Amino acid sequence: MKNRVVRAIAGTFILISLLLAIYVDISWLWFTAFVGANLLQSSITKWCLMDIILGKLGVKD
Repeated sequence: MKNRVVRAIAGTFILISLLLAIYVDISWLWFTAFVGANLLQSSITKWCLMDIILGKLGVKD
């Protein structure tokens, strides 16, 4: 369950930042890159801050 929530949050962040880059300022693509880098880092190290935050909020595995 928690992995699905993490992926949903990451996907939402990416889509929102792309919309902001199109309609507000192209610099929002840096946020898209940040989310992508965190996803890559998480796949390599198996450590994810969002996973820890969701655990503290009570989201089950």
